[in-house]
Amino acid sequence: MASGMTAPRRCPLCHGRGTRSHALVQGRRYHACAECGLIHMDPADRLDPEAERSHYGHHENDPGDPRYRAFLDRLATPLAERLEPGARGLDFGSGPGPALSTMLEERGFVVSDYDPFFAPGAAVLRQTFDFVAATETVEHFFDPRREFDLLDRLLRPGGLLGIMTQWRPPARAFEQWRYARDPTHVSFYGSETMEWIGRRYGWDVENLPRDVTIFRKSKDSEKTDGTPQRQRREVRERS
Repeated sequence: MASGMTAPRRCPLCHGRGTRSHALVQGRRYHACAECGLIHMDPADRLDPEAERSHYGHHENDPGDPRYRAFLDRLATPLAERLEPGARGLDFGSGPGPALSTMLEERGFVVSDYDPFFAPGAAVLRQTFDFVAATETVEHFFDPRREFDLLDRLLRPGGLLGIMTQWRPPARAFEQWRYARDPTHVSFYGSETMEWIGRRYGWDVENLPRDVTIFRKSKDSEKTDGTPQRQRREVRERS
């Protein structure tokens, strides 16, 4: 832990106040939450929007690249195995060259794309879907609480949310971790973080190998109002 580092007042995911200074990587400060396990970059150290978009423009997301397809298949295959034929979904954070949606469409699913920089149509965010896929996306969330609230609204009851993001390593290795050296990566998750997300939204959680998590939204779930579903059930039971 670097000396002189001060933690922000609240975790951007759970809004807990148990954050602490965690690491200093290439001059950027990172903080860890004792409640949900999220590690996040200090807001003052983030790239500005122009620099962030420029960085993403260098990504090579070619749907025809067999190596890239094999990488995305870590999520595409287990997600497809859990979906009904013809399910309708959203590639959330599709990037400059959407490939995952192409791969899923090849398997018979109907997939829309959304990306705040490269496919920013707001209309798609007013729809609901049988599934949402987010590959190499959630690590870019400046405000993960707001983004996961949005993902919850996008999912129909019983829908699946598939996430692929590298899990954070033990604290002693964070400074040497290649993933943390990408200046657009601002939020880092572990198994306990995924479990916290599942509890908050009332989603079933399935942590799979190779940095993949699949959540299933309850079939009788309500749209979130910012209150964890468990608490909403308790309120109904008391009333």
